[in-house]
Amino acid sequence: MNILLLTTGGTIASQEGGGGLIPAISSQSLLSHVADLNHKHNIHHEEILNMDSSNIQPEEWQLIAGRIYEALPSYDGIIVTHGTDTMAYTAAAVSFMLQNLNKSIVFTGSQVPIDNPLTDAKTNLYTAVAAIENGILGVTVAFNRKIINGTRAVKISTLGFNAFESVNSACMGEVFADGMRVYRTSTSCLDNDRPVQFTPALCKDVFLLKLLPGTKPEVFDMIVQLGYKGVVMEVFGAGGLHYAHRNLLDKLEMLHKKGVAVAVCSQCTYERCDLSIYDIGQRLLERKVIPCHDMTTEAAAVKLMWALTKTRDLDKLQEMFDTNFVGEVYLGTCSF
Repeated sequence: MNILLLTTGGTIASQEGGGGLIPAISSQSLLSHVADLNHKHNIHHEEILNMDSSNIQPEEWQLIAGRIYEALPSYDGIIVTHGTDTMAYTAAAVSFMLQNLNKSIVFTGSQVPIDNPLTDAKTNLYTAVAAIENGILGVTVAFNRKIINGTRAVKISTLGFNAFESVNSACMGEVFADGMRVYRTSTSCLDNDRPVQFTPALCKDVFLLKLLPGTKPEVFDMIVQLGYKGVVMEVFGAGGLHYAHRNLLDKLEMLHKKGVAVAVCSQCTYERCDLSIYDIGQRLLERKVIPCHDMTTEAAAVKLMWALTKTRDLDKLQEMFDTNFVGEVYLGTCSF
């Protein structure tokens, strides 16, 4: 198989820099640590970035997605090494920008640099290759012997090797002593009559707000003044916020009138945001907020950035959030 290894920096490529770890290992050097893979596959390498993932932002998402799109015809699968801190955002972004994929695009990294004897990097790279070998299509994250849909991955641990969890969706596959067990072969429903859909445009004017009991309503005035076009708001539980003492509902009405889209997800990691349960949820629906259902915060934020380049109409945005594009949401009608 022809496999392309794209490196972007992160812990996996880091070395001690005097003031702490910094990305410094080249793509060639990275590949040399798993040179045995070349005995089985034809692996090419390319360094497109060398950054701490805290600095990887929408511009870099577009660069990564664009290089993947260019390389797709020449390779059976592509592995992207990436820092773990923002990998879930990048994987989700690339998932929306590159749809109807009939090849494996696997993100991976490590909690310990690859040249450290205790590294998890080699296992994660071997797992990424196994995902390609087993034909798991679409954008995924390979970590700790698990394959996770790119729109379902959430980093849950800063130091543990089980750094990523597949939230509200089963893993795509897992590695056991007898090999990889594949549970699903694609992150979404493929249409073989259509080519890969590459839509790199993203609206960067999206804000993420996690509510705290007592959050001041004036925060929403600042969001408008700063020119944000959309907000992903993490609310309490199944869908609550305060309107006693400090009335956030009136400000949501103001945002709606100004055409600012407000998508709502839960601060809870698991299960869905369901605004139909409580009175406060019904009040939120009256303010035309967009429920994110069981989406991760990372997927919801990136989906809003992607959707806002297609429409500013709030009803159409609602329709898009009620559509499962790449396995990012369960609506009771699709097994992804």
